[in-house]
Amino acid sequence: MAMEMKQAQAQARKPRLRGESSAATVWLGRIAVFVLAIGLWELLSGRAFNSFWVSKPSLIGVRLLQMIESGDLWFHASFTLQIAITGLAIGMLGGTLLGIVIAYSGVVEKWIYPYIMAIYSLPRVSLAPLFIVWFGIGMSSKVVMVVAMVIFVAFYNAYEGIRNIDKDLMDMMKTYKANWWDKLRWVVLPSITVWILTSLRLNIGMALIGAVIAELVGSNRGLGYYISYSSNMLDTTGIFTGLVSIMLIAILLEQVINIVAKRLLKYR
Repeated sequence: MAMEMKQAQAQARKPRLRGESSAATVWLGRIAVFVLAIGLWELLSGRAFNSFWVSKPSLIGVRLLQMIESGDLWFHASFTLQIAITGLAIGMLGGTLLGIVIAYSGVVEKWIYPYIMAIYSLPRVSLAPLFIVWFGIGMSSKVVMVVAMVIFVAFYNAYEGIRNIDKDLMDMMKTYKANWWDKLRWVVLPSITVWILTSLRLNIGMALIGAVIAELVGSNRGLGYYISYSSNMLDTTGIFTGLVSIMLIAILLEQVINIVAKRLLKYR
């Protein structure tokens, strides 16, 4: 019994690892940073610089509440969210599968890879008007724009994930005469899960950027449209309200990804 108590005391005295900060400490730090940033913005706006150019957090908060009450926020945000999630899903699936196929294609990889890099170097923003010509002004052109923003990040992460798989594991599967499906299920997918989740996190922002760009080019709905409309009306508060709404959506989606990641990476 005395030995067990000593072991428990020794465990309690062990220093907390750097990555094991308590949840309370993390949230208190986040709240402190938020309050400091918003407080300085509110204090300096109208004093250190003209509030017309940067608005005020209080005005943005009031505008958000007004949009929630009128239903305008959901009207615009739901459209942007629908475009972003649809394009994100298609781009992630297509890019990941393409990365796996190219990584295992042997000499074909050396044929195709330079052309993928060439296409990746194209400024996707400049393609938005072309997508409207090809797919019309409806949702299809906007989803394609998001896919174009997302697919390359998914491709490169899946491709590098395959290239970094432990060769000993693959040799072991060959020893046991495992078929391709078994290799994919037990070695390939578990090995690249972290890479896929990383690309998913990166692509949340890319998907929202693509959706907003497509709406800026041509739309009558969405947060991108609302930002463009507010800009035309010289409504700085409206512009920042749209930007804050986009950031809130990104934070929400990031939290969803974190929950999924914790479930998928329990083995780690």
